Amino acid sequence: DPSPHLPAPKDVEVYSYNFQSVLRWSPVPVENGSVLYTAQYKTGFYDEWSAMGCTQSPQTQCAFPAQLGRRWTVLLRVRAELGHTASAWVLTTPFMAERNTTLGPPRVNSVSVSPDSLLIRVSSPFTPETGDILQYQVSYWENTTSSTEKKLNESKTLFEIGNLKESTLYCFSIQVQLKIYSGHLLQGQPSAPECHRTALS
Repeated sequence: DPSPHLPAPKDVEVYSYNFQSVLRWSPVPVENGSVLYTAQYKTGFYDEWSAMGCTQSPQTQCAFPAQLGRRWTVLLRVRAELGHTASAWVLTTPFMAERNTTLGPPRVNSVSVSPDSLLIRVSSPFTPETGDILQYQVSYWENTTSSTEKKLNESKTLFEIGNLKESTLYCFSIQVQLKIYSGHLLQGQPSAPECHRTALS
């Protein structure tokens, strides 16, 4: 039975970035002794709690096991333990990485300029899985006060922003869009704007 004297962990949440997911919580304060934590998970189709690899751990976070797929709905729980006493379990709301992760900005690896275009090479912020439909949404604008922003969608990691004026400064920002099986788009964070001057012909 849970001990009424040992408080349960607070601020229990899943932090998930680029499909790397971690369960974390605030430390439980006690007068003396060191509190350990045990975290467990269960999936939507198997009604039994499994160890996450964090049993009686001093850490206030626990990484998801590698076998948990992006499309699995998981419930997680954690409790504090001190000697022979344990707190009540604290449960998370159901979590599915493919819906609930935050995608970071893509990496801009290189930009080549010509008089009328910028050739950009990017890489995805996460390792794509087989069947992923990934596209890059590019916003670009001429670096003047009156310019309007234009957008294009690209599915390749090497693409061109064309029809530009020569010797003109253009800026762009790129974000990833991942089409998930439900038809939704998971929208990533935009990259920091980068500006490049086109060449003189």
